[in-house]
Amino acid sequence: MTNMNFPDDFDLEARVKKAQDNFKAGFNCCQAVVLAYNDIFCLDDRTAATMSSGFGGGMGRLREVCGSVSGMVMLAGFLQPAADPNIKTDRTANYSLVQQCALEFKKTNGSYICKELLGLTPMPGKTESPEPSDRTAEYYRKRPCAELVGISARIIGKKILEKWQNQ
Repeated sequence: MTNMNFPDDFDLEARVKKAQDNFKAGFNCCQAVVLAYNDIFCLDDRTAATMSSGFGGGMGRLREVCGSVSGMVMLAGFLQPAADPNIKTDRTANYSLVQQCALEFKKTNGSYICKELLGLTPMPGKTESPEPSDRTAEYYRKRPCAELVGISARIIGKKILEKWQNQ
């Protein structure tokens, strides 16, 4: 396992709330999840926010895999690392964890595809503008993103807790 700094006072629901608060503070869905746990994996806030910045809006607003799911996947890479491409067992364990997280998210929400979660019907051949939506009260009212961020944060948080308890 990668270097972990697991706090004695770990509170899963506080981490879930932190992820949702991160989203409501303007971070994208991926950043919100990653920033809720970056301290555990010894990542500073700037590095964590930078590496996860392009995954909002289903990868740069392409509306593909939900950014909160991408955040879980990034954290899974630290939780179950597969840094050496020659160690097949590590890659298998990493992919297994990723699949568990993604499938749990899908079971809860019906999909892990951003456009499906948001009920969007993109025009064929058209890409959405890369400009992020303004975070207004209306934006938060009509989007399930804060809730989805919380779901992802809870799923990966349980995996982190489980891994720590099984050490």
